[in-house]
Amino acid sequence: MKALFRILYRFHRLYAPLRRWVARRFTPAGLTVLAGVVLAGVFGPDTDNNVAYQGFTILFALVLLAVCLSWFFRARFSAVRVLPQFGTAGVPFHYMVVVENLTRRAQKGLTLLEDVAEPHPAFEEWLAAQLEAQRRMRPLRLSHGVRRDLFKVANTNESPVPLLPPGQPVEVAMEVTPLRRGVLRFAGVLVARPDPLGLFRATVRLPLPHHVLILPKRYPVPPMALPGTMKYQEGGVALAANVGQSEEFVALRDYRHGDPLRHIHWRSWAKTGKPVVKEFADEFFVRHALVLDTFTNHRRGEAFEEAVSVAASFACTIQTQESLLDLLFVGPHSYCFTAGRGLAQTDQLLEVLASVRPCHEQPFQALEHLVLEHLDVVSGCICVLLAWDAERQGFVEKLRALGVPVLVLVVTEPGTSKALEPGPMADEPDRFMVLEVGTVEQGLAGLKG
Repeated sequence: MKALFRILYRFHRLYAPLRRWVARRFTPAGLTVLAGVVLAGVFGPDTDNNVAYQGFTILFALVLLAVCLSWFFRARFSAVRVLPQFGTAGVPFHYMVVVENLTRRAQKGLTLLEDVAEPHPAFEEWLAAQLEAQRRMRPLRLSHGVRRDLFKVANTNESPVPLLPPGQPVEVAMEVTPLRRGVLRFAGVLVARPDPLGLFRATVRLPLPHHVLILPKRYPVPPMALPGTMKYQEGGVALAANVGQSEEFVALRDYRHGDPLRHIHWRSWAKTGKPVVKEFADEFFVRHALVLDTFTNHRRGEAFEEAVSVAASFACTIQTQESLLDLLFVGPHSYCFTAGRGLAQTDQLLEVLASVRPCHEQPFQALEHLVLEHLDVVSGCICVLLAWDAERQGFVEKLRALGVPVLVLVVTEPGTSKALEPGPMADEPDRFMVLEVGTVEQGLAGLKG
């Protein structure tokens, strides 16, 4: 079976670039004629019962003539792309491309296309994606078939270029819809012009490498009172984030041995004749932990992508002006990113979530150990989990036994929510929710404050 998949993988490596080339170079009319060539070629050999071979000759001659006429397009251009800093998965974003005509003749009838860098998956990644897609297929449901290209990163639209006078730049509005989070890479732009028959497009490729960070999809989350109360943070906000002592000034006092020199109040020293330092306050404030489960056996599972979107939705919803939010997850290493109270912005957490990948190198206990290490300063935990097995139930039970308020959200495949019992969250059913892929937005809208 694996040998068969290797053959299909090699076919995919050849077919995918060819399909993209045909889609770019042939106009809609050209694609119709090309389809006619293929059909006529199938039925043409039976010359006794049909005249398809005659149609094949005419249509093939039209395609060949259109390709030959495209060779006479030898214009020169330059382009500058003005991209936004971020995009969002599934949401179109617009930008401008400034195209300049470098020839002495006006150019008209042009079209601008984006050349987005498509990934070339290794065999193991491609095989995992195919098996995952087959596993998700429902029998006798044609409308829920496998997506045509599992590794397509964006949908791009071609845009008409206004009349280009010689040596003058023109702005062209472009639209791209990213299909997944992460870094979207642009390789260049294509300036295309159809042949006189309107079947085949000649192109001039302009290398123009750029990239945009695509943030996870977010869902609206209703206002809610998250569990937990204010906790003492030794050293204040800054020390809690491992960057120094609190910057909230309280009073002046005499210098004591060991006080840092940067805290000396030089004006008071000059007045009193003895060293005086500034004293800072320790603080009490709310600090929540947003725990993201990255442990899954599916390399390209939709449940994992939805879990990242749920985490991003909470990161955007929680008010961090007067509180802290710790994003905890495990990848090749254990990570803790803190936002709020001037330490970092929500956008920075979204940038981190845009690059999160499933963890296959470490066991789930690594996440449990990371969270337990932070419990002394955490007011409450929001756990976004990918399963509700004994291991994860035991983790939540430990948190509750230590007196930490918990909100549990389990992201699962469709049709599995009814099989999951609250377990250790049975006494707080409002703090336990199962979110199925495909209905995550509706599930989050049902959260109670």
